[in-house]
Amino acid sequence: MKKISINIYLFVLLLFSASCEKGLSELNVNETNPTSLDPALLLNQAIINTSFPVKSMVFDLGIVQQLVTPNGGVLAGANFNQDSRDVTTQPLWTAYYQSVIKNTYDALTRARDNTVRSNMYHMARIYQSYVFMILTDEYGDIPYTQGGAGLAERVLFPEYDRQQDIYPKIIQELTEAAAALSTTATIETGDVLYAGNVAKWKKFAYSLLLRAGMRLSKIDPAKAQATVQAAVAGGVITDNADNAYIRHDANFTQPIGGTLNGSEAANFYLTKPFVDALKSTNDPRLRSIAIRYVGATSGAGQTVAAGTTDPAKQIGMPIGKDNGTVGAAATADGLASFYEYSQVDRRRMVKISSPVFLVTAAQTNLLLAEARFRGWITTGTAEQYFSEGIKAHMDQMAAYDIGSAVSATDRDVYVAANPLMAGNELKQINTQYWIASFLNGPEAFANFRRSGYPELTPNPYGQPNNPDVPNGTFIRRLTYPTSELSVNTENVNEAISRQGADKLSTRVWWDK
Repeated sequence: MKKISINIYLFVLLLFSASCEKGLSELNVNETNPTSLDPALLLNQAIINTSFPVKSMVFDLGIVQQLVTPNGGVLAGANFNQDSRDVTTQPLWTAYYQSVIKNTYDALTRARDNTVRSNMYHMARIYQSYVFMILTDEYGDIPYTQGGAGLAERVLFPEYDRQQDIYPKIIQELTEAAAALSTTATIETGDVLYAGNVAKWKKFAYSLLLRAGMRLSKIDPAKAQATVQAAVAGGVITDNADNAYIRHDANFTQPIGGTLNGSEAANFYLTKPFVDALKSTNDPRLRSIAIRYVGATSGAGQTVAAGTTDPAKQIGMPIGKDNGTVGAAATADGLASFYEYSQVDRRRMVKISSPVFLVTAAQTNLLLAEARFRGWITTGTAEQYFSEGIKAHMDQMAAYDIGSAVSATDRDVYVAANPLMAGNELKQINTQYWIASFLNGPEAFANFRRSGYPELTPNPYGQPNNPDVPNGTFIRRLTYPTSELSVNTENVNEAISRQGADKLSTRVWWDK
């Protein structure tokens, strides 16, 4: 009897144990954690994280002499011809690989074999190509084939691809993806760039293809021409209604706008070359962009009441000044202090809710003007594309703020007074591209290196003893971040060995 009782006890114990294990296994199932993310969410996350980080203002906009600061520390960069890869300001490399490429790669992985979501797959291909183009233009050789594969394929130390290998792949991706987009497939209405509009996504892709082709104008003119012709045949953005831009609001703030309406409000100024270029041609965009706080002797003096947007009263800050020398320059310019130099108007142009433009009709029309001048395309005329590019950018100003709008009358007067002149075409076209790319640092920097325009005087700050930026030269690329040098050492050193020293003065492949 005792044996039977023991057996019954053991049976009940086992039964209770199994019951407990079943309960525990059910408790260990997270019913709220998604096992599969919608690739649309990943693509949208990539898009909204593409807004140019503050480091783009510190370097790109300073190199092309649109914005400058006399202050060092975390703001040191193009203003001092200084490599500041170690400062706390997030570099474009980190911002894009961690928050953009990682998401586009994951979106591609999840959408690749989903035939119902074919448009999503091709949209992700296009957008990833756009971001990779920015990264390789800024740095040269970069992780491309394995870039973003850390999460999906556990590639923690990606190899670097040569830029001359990356560009043909980007061109192929854009060409194939644009052709594959279809109005008969599922329309991805949730995307934050174009709400799934296939026609607009195609124009975006072909406009990027046009950019890619023009980038090759010095290094491979034949390939450049063929690529440009394919882009034009596909159909590019020529109207502001099709512009690719990122929207912002009080919750999702514009990075540069947030900075210039916060701690650095009194630290960045429009440059003398930029202001003078607009003043010399009576460009109505100067009134849209600039403000000068008359009599200001500190940041606190930059009040609405002291502000003037009168173009005749705008004075740009000279290049190559620091805290020790900018005061004398301000005095020589008849100003109370350097705080009185003109700034980009943070209450109109760079609000926290201001849009960030990625690819625009203004830029595309101006590239078409150059392509037509070179004889690479036969449609339209260079003069027509040139004037349409200027008009498009002036019309675009209203998107920042109604107070920045350029009237149709002022626009047309300017266009009539500044036609494309024989013998001066490349200079005029690419100087206008510089203006039309204001606040788009990566694109302004890339096209400045490609075209050599506008004709700027190199920033003289510290150059005689600067091994990174020799006297009389410009910064030609950004350097790899310290995190990459210390963690992915072997692969980044291999890239450096074939590309050239990891210096600001080393040219990328197409910049010859």
